[in-house]
Amino acid sequence: MTKIKATNITWHEGHVSRSARETLLDQTGVTIWFTGLSACGKSTTAFTVEHVLVEQGRLAYVLDGDNVRHGLNKNLGFSAEDRDENIRRIGEVAKLFADAGLITMTSFISPYRKDRDRARRLHADAGLPFVEVFMDTPIEVCEERDPKGLYKKARAGEVKQFTGVDDPYEAPLHPELVIDASKVSPQEAALTVIKYLEDHGHLPKLQV
Repeated sequence: MTKIKATNITWHEGHVSRSARETLLDQTGVTIWFTGLSACGKSTTAFTVEHVLVEQGRLAYVLDGDNVRHGLNKNLGFSAEDRDENIRRIGEVAKLFADAGLITMTSFISPYRKDRDRARRLHADAGLPFVEVFMDTPIEVCEERDPKGLYKKARAGEVKQFTGVDDPYEAPLHPELVIDASKVSPQEAALTVIKYLEDHGHLPKLQV
């Protein structure tokens, strides 16, 4: 458990309610949590969803694993402890974004089930929807793609603690959506996510 070091702090309630922000945006704040192996299609799908939604006049944003490690989480490595803290921080940031009314997508391997479940509980406690999308693309396909050459380096021992090679990935037990990017295009995957949002009342039906 993360130790709370801050003292003498008080939560301040603003004058604008979450429902007022959602009415303004005509959408529900929600976190869509993409998880899966490296090169499974997480970021490609997430950014495609973002593009479609913004083109439709919706407010959406992607928190991408690599991008976040350039700034907010640049002091974290890939040990189990650092991965835990990486996901803890992103869970908190995603919750704030969703509370602001954004359709927020996180694209992180997030290999450990307990870390993803903690992010889910964080949203549930705040009354915010959380949609876990498991990109269940076979590792053989991920390795064949290997756009960053990381699997090749991991197999050669040049990269340590690489998920799927010498570090475990714990698949979700009950994700809201399961997508195999080897069987559908990024556009088809994105429309599957958007349809889920529509069907569950998070945004009006879109014409795509």
